[in-house]
Amino acid sequence: MRNNKVKHLVYASSSSVYGLNEKTPFATTDSVDHPVSFYAATKKANELMAHSYSHLYSLPTTGLRFFTVYGPWGRPDMAPYIFTKKILAGDTIDINNNGDMWRDFTYIDDIVEGVVRAADVIPVANPNWRVETGSPASSSAPYSVYNIGHGSPINLMKFIEAIEAELGTEAKKNFREMQAGNVYKTFADTTDLFNVTGYKAQVDVKQGVNELVKWYKDFYK
Repeated sequence: MRNNKVKHLVYASSSSVYGLNEKTPFATTDSVDHPVSFYAATKKANELMAHSYSHLYSLPTTGLRFFTVYGPWGRPDMAPYIFTKKILAGDTIDINNNGDMWRDFTYIDDIVEGVVRAADVIPVANPNWRVETGSPASSSAPYSVYNIGHGSPINLMKFIEAIEAELGTEAKKNFREMQAGNVYKTFADTTDLFNVTGYKAQVDVKQGVNELVKWYKDFYK
């Protein structure tokens, strides 16, 4: 990309970078120096590498911190996929922190809309930016970071209930303690992204889960 003078790199970061932060909603002005998983640490490193390329080679980069993306063709290691698969199979699902967790579930169509919009907003260098006074989501280099999420977290048990309702089956549940590397709540402040793109998530959990389950049944029939 550097050698071919790519005009803009948009890459996937993650809400996991907020780590030990307890203030919600998570804002791009917050510190992300205390990740609680190696995955989160790699995403933080990703943002740092992007900034270095922006600084050294004037390569415009935009990082998007995704918040719990779900929907058709979703990752098979993520909870929405695992829950759907196991409930249909009659297997027991593991529920962390005894169900007392909150996630800013964001449907894939909303994510795609945000990515496409962000691609059109190419960051520019701000020579007046300073570390001491500037936002960590911007720079004197052509570098930006945005949250991309629904902006309305729901309790994990409510999400499971939505899947159960769509499947017409009650899940067998194994409640357990919080697992290492997990966080209690994620909640996206998407004000920055809205201000530059007009992005606002449109798909609620009921509609999103309906589409997920419909795809899963069709794909694995």
